[in-house]
Amino acid sequence: MKAICCLLCYYNDMETVPVPLETEVILQEDFKRRDGLSQAEDLALKSAAAYFGDEMIRWLGIREKVVRSAPTEIVGLETRHMYEDFLYEMENGVYYHFEFESDSISESDLRRFREYEASTVRIYDAPVVTFVICSSRVKILRDRITDGINTYRVRLIRLKDKDADEMLEQIWEKGAGSLTREDIIPLLLSPLMGGRAEQKERILKGIQVLKRGEEIFPKEDVRKMEAILYTFAVKFLDKQEIGLIKEEMAMTILGQMIWDDAMEKGIEKGRKEESERYGRLILKLSEENKTDLLVKTASDTAYRESLYKKYGI
Repeated sequence: MKAICCLLCYYNDMETVPVPLETEVILQEDFKRRDGLSQAEDLALKSAAAYFGDEMIRWLGIREKVVRSAPTEIVGLETRHMYEDFLYEMENGVYYHFEFESDSISESDLRRFREYEASTVRIYDAPVVTFVICSSRVKILRDRITDGINTYRVRLIRLKDKDADEMLEQIWEKGAGSLTREDIIPLLLSPLMGGRAEQKERILKGIQVLKRGEEIFPKEDVRKMEAILYTFAVKFLDKQEIGLIKEEMAMTILGQMIWDDAMEKGIEKGRKEESERYGRLILKLSEENKTDLLVKTASDTAYRESLYKKYGI
């Protein structure tokens, strides 16, 4: 697929040119399986999952405690690489396998999940339960498939069943000093939930909450959170709405990071002009369905400069 449980590990200090290991894992072959903006959602979700791990498991209503995140690359007997979205070893000895779907679940998806699960059982010699986290608006989702005498089923978690408006209001009412990592999970996933507010409003509210949390969370953590929201903005919003998000982002840690880096390189054309340059690059990547590169573009200075040259920006 595709991605939560990211959204998404994507940031190094700007002095370090190499891409962080977490970024390399998230941007691997999995993103070549599908074209289009659905990759952006997957990227964001995987970042959240990699960064929040145990907290997200609890927020999803799963009470067992995570012991560790297990490798998700499975080398099959046919020398094929199979990439699960996320795999956790739990305290109860069961491995919880997570897949993320933004569309309806097809028979092909279920057969693929079953293949992942069977390979994981063989490798770890332990039971495996597959959870599929869905952001689809489809009313009825397929959760099982029968082939011959065998029925395979997964456990569904529907984000659309959760009320983003109510959750965001509760988080907003908390004092800045009371914000926790657990509060941030519904904040970051609010664009995928149900509710009355437009996605633009949810993303803007999320950015505003993160600004209040800048004194609580480490800077690099806030950058990761802001990048997740910005990835959703690119996926769901039109150019005019993205412009509003960019304005709000300008004074965030992520926006400041981009600006500071430009100043260090001697780019003194003014903050507005540099912001527009970066915005043109983001739009170019979006037009070419390369939204999976957004986080790397924001966090890797050398890579961003190479793209400026490539597109003549």
